[in-house]
Amino acid sequence: MATSLVLLSTGAAAANGHAAAVDPRIGTGGDGHTFPGATVPFGMIQLSPDTAMPDFKHAYKWAAGYQYGDPTIMGFSHTHFSGSGHSDLGDVLVMPIAGEVKLDPGDPTKPGSGYRSRFSHASEVEQAGYYAVTLTDYGVRAELTASRRIGWHRYTFPKNQPAHLLLDLRPSIYDYPGKVLWSRLRVRSDGTVSGCRTTRGWAPGRELCFAMRFNQTMVSRTLYDRETDVLYKGFAGPGNQPEDHDAENGRALEGVFDFGKLDKPLLVKVAISSVSEANAIANLDQDGKGWDFDARRADATAAWNKALSVIDVEGTPAQRTGFYTSLYHAMLAPTLSMDVNGEYRGPDHQVHKAQDKEGTFDFYSSWSMWDVYRAEEPLMVLLWPDLSTQFIRSLIAAQQDSPFGMLPVWAYQGLETWCMTGYHAVAIIADAYIKGVRGFDADQALKAMVSTATYGPYGDLADYMKLGYVPIDKETEAGSKTQEYAYDDWAVAQMAKALGKHGIYATFEKRAANWRNVWDPKTDFMRAKLSNGQFRTPFDPTSAAYGSDYTEANAWQYSWYVPQDVAGLVAAYGGDQKFVSKLDQMFDAKVDPAIFKNVEDITGLIGWYAHGNEPSHHIAYLYDYAGAPWKTQQRLKQIMDSQYHDGPNGLVGNDDLGQMSAWYIFTALGFYPVTPASVEYAIGRPFVPKAVLHLPNGHTFTIVAEHLDDAHPYVGQITLNGKPLDRVYLRHGDILAGGELRFVMQAEPNRQWGTAVTARPTSMSAYGP
Repeated sequence: MATSLVLLSTGAAAANGHAAAVDPRIGTGGDGHTFPGATVPFGMIQLSPDTAMPDFKHAYKWAAGYQYGDPTIMGFSHTHFSGSGHSDLGDVLVMPIAGEVKLDPGDPTKPGSGYRSRFSHASEVEQAGYYAVTLTDYGVRAELTASRRIGWHRYTFPKNQPAHLLLDLRPSIYDYPGKVLWSRLRVRSDGTVSGCRTTRGWAPGRELCFAMRFNQTMVSRTLYDRETDVLYKGFAGPGNQPEDHDAENGRALEGVFDFGKLDKPLLVKVAISSVSEANAIANLDQDGKGWDFDARRADATAAWNKALSVIDVEGTPAQRTGFYTSLYHAMLAPTLSMDVNGEYRGPDHQVHKAQDKEGTFDFYSSWSMWDVYRAEEPLMVLLWPDLSTQFIRSLIAAQQDSPFGMLPVWAYQGLETWCMTGYHAVAIIADAYIKGVRGFDADQALKAMVSTATYGPYGDLADYMKLGYVPIDKETEAGSKTQEYAYDDWAVAQMAKALGKHGIYATFEKRAANWRNVWDPKTDFMRAKLSNGQFRTPFDPTSAAYGSDYTEANAWQYSWYVPQDVAGLVAAYGGDQKFVSKLDQMFDAKVDPAIFKNVEDITGLIGWYAHGNEPSHHIAYLYDYAGAPWKTQQRLKQIMDSQYHDGPNGLVGNDDLGQMSAWYIFTALGFYPVTPASVEYAIGRPFVPKAVLHLPNGHTFTIVAEHLDDAHPYVGQITLNGKPLDRVYLRHGDILAGGELRFVMQAEPNRQWGTAVTARPTSMSAYGP
């Protein structure tokens, strides 16, 4: 116990720089679905503890493998999503065991019933790039860190107990019987353990390979195929025998590696590949030299400090923790999905090289497009445009590899899942190009965008192109899909306009107005239509269900989704006063959260506003477009105070691969990209007293908030480089030019600032008088 306490205090003291302000526990409780383990910015490895991997029908709370309230750890696996609302992964699960080895995880309520172990949060250390915990049942101190392609483990065993490492290739996040289609496991002559498994999960037929090495020689090992009732076993031969010592093939493989009684820590390093065992070994050979765990941990901390130092924030410890943890979470995806030789697996399940006419590039995947196009990817464009170039080249490559000629919709490890709606990769590409990101083939990008937006079988785009809306009798969630397609079409139009492709621009600019086809002026809500042009009845604007008119929302939440034409939406509601009144009705409504008990992702309610789900994320900023920016300021404080805090339950909904966190970052700075693919950000109010953005062009942009406290929640005046700013939006160029944005906060709302029509953000339609 004394040794563990020394290790714990040493680990806790090692954090430094901006990384010291990160708390990876935030979001690990409730429905945040974040993981506390070790990774580096946009890294291929997410090495983290798993407390449970229940069957997929009961797995929602364990979408990241870890729930803060659980009392036991079943092992440490190498792949995780951060904040997803659906899940998979949990690959290459290992567990250090002192003493007797059990081959099944066991019942968490019955200590000793399996290989899982109890633990205490008091023994955990969670830092950016490092995780440690004491496994109480074994007396083992486990420490984890990571590099881009490798997970590094250090296990300190009791000296009087035999040390083992168990590798279990059976469990998976969002598990079900038969999910593992096939796996193979091999111990090579040099002691390297390698293998692969193919699963039928979120991305069917996904293959993940690995290579593992130890700093000490095994004294023995046993490989198991635990599958029972196999109808046909083939013929006897090496690698096809029960408990073979060198190789196994099957659907339920495990390996136990024995090291005897140890007088020094066991070090383990693991590389992965979506291509092959050979590539996993090559990743290990090139990126995993040596056995200096502390050096690798220092490297991970340095990587985080470099990434996080793009913004210097002053404030209270709570403000800094909230900000830098959000920035940390925003840099966990997309993830590197390419081996050291440049190979990756594409959506056609074939192996490709990350090379285009600009040269070689890094291929990234883990794309939750429906979420991250809103703020997470615009944040990348602002802070890391060179990285955005790599992302966009990855998207173009994926489109060229796709059997359907489509950009990714929701993809990971190169494979498509077809989860969620819209074709929002077009918005990510357009947003980057409009804001000056270069280094990719823009003509090829536009070609990929048009190909995606005209693929008729996807989401009934065929009827959308024919009728101007998606008919609900042909396609579920048709109301919101029409709105999303219209916005994406506007993004395509902006890209085409920038490239001088006037015919494409005209076509998609016209399609961008299709939101009007699902607007019902009689109810003042967006509604789905039938093929005959009639709105579907009966209609209840409070109703939300899977397969309804809307995607993970009801009419109250989706009717505000026209980011490309907010002025047109204001006019549809009958002008500024009615628009603002309707917004107030939404926020001030008395709503029983139980109404959404069957829709997991609608959380974080303020009236009908649901901050835990992305369709609501831009809504508080819409007061800016109707002459009431002080109400935006009021609502933002309401959201920030109630929806974020610095504990494990600090996220009210899924972080969704960084989108919830990116919303926080922009909002804390004082502005937000309501309409990606525009150069404008709607101004809200800041939530940190000072932030300095160190921009990639060498300039700095400083944001200062005078008198910032709970007693001064409103913006009294704003100056940009010392001159009064009379508009409620900031241009991307204003930031890139460097300078200072200064807010003077006050106790009462300023009802005159930013109310003029000329002060409002740009919109497709003209503003009314």
